[in-house]
Amino acid sequence: MRTVDHVIPPGVQPDLRQHGWERDDFPDLYRQFVEPADIVVLATPIWLGDQSSQTRLTIERLYGWSGELNAAGQWSYYGKVGGVVITGNEDGGKHCAAQMLYALQHIGLTVPPQADAYWDGEAGPGPSYLDQPGGGQDNAWTTRNTVFMTWNLLHLARLLKDKGGIPAYGNIAADWDLSQPGHPNPEYR
Repeated sequence: MRTVDHVIPPGVQPDLRQHGWERDDFPDLYRQFVEPADIVVLATPIWLGDQSSQTRLTIERLYGWSGELNAAGQWSYYGKVGGVVITGNEDGGKHCAAQMLYALQHIGLTVPPQADAYWDGEAGPGPSYLDQPGGGQDNAWTTRNTVFMTWNLLHLARLLKDKGGIPAYGNIAADWDLSQPGHPNPEYR
């Protein structure tokens, strides 16, 4: 799904039509692509050494849905696996991966080892990933890391699916009514 092909306003609410926007395609995209998925992979070009604004917008909007609950009463992304794919003609692949993978795990996705793959072309104007000659599809390092990432995402998603996701004990939001004085949560203030 290409976010640039849709109207996706910025914000951290599930449906921004309820917050003044005339159109918001993200709720339908979320229900079609993310809600039923076991694996969520974000892809981005590198712009000025960082992820694109569209990628950041997608993370922002995913964050807006993180307060929803799954069938076990946990946050909506528990039991889903996340990874990232990055490409560009400048350095920044690891920087983008670090930011994106942190965001995915922070909202509840499980991130396996080697959950990113990227290709950086030669700095400056030059071939893109699919261009011949000089593109990334013949780059052995990128191909190897893409295969590692794919297998790790598939393996962890299968483990989680077979085990019914992340065990619910200890992480059901309804069990933590932080508004009550004397709540057993040691972080309660």
